[in-house]
Amino acid sequence: MTETKSLKLTISRSLCTLAFAAAGLLHFVKPQVFCKIMPAYLPFPLELVYVSGIFEIAGALGLLIPGLRRPAVWGLLCLLVAVFPANINMALHPQLTPDLPVWLLYLRLPLQPVLMLWVWSCL
Repeated sequence: MTETKSLKLTISRSLCTLAFAAAGLLHFVKPQVFCKIMPAYLPFPLELVYVSGIFEIAGALGLLIPGLRRPAVWGLLCLLVAVFPANINMALHPQLTPDLPVWLLYLRLPLQPVLMLWVWSCL
């Protein structure tokens, strides 16, 4: 791998780590935001918010550790799949997040595969 490509990968991993760590921390700072977008059929919304926050932070940190990177990538990919129903729920029920424009709620849906590709590129 060239030095430039290695630097780009390091920067991308670092940004991905920051993004997931920040999102994970938000699950603990503002859990009510995440609870209200949880689909009604899921039990224990607060607990699920905390668990997903823990996994986001753990996955983010795992990206930085070469021996944990592969499991962290797979874990984050699984997490992105697991939280997708909440993103769909947000788009279908914009009243849950009245401060966000509806177009943004729908824009999040096709961004999920983009996030997944970004995570995958961290290998």
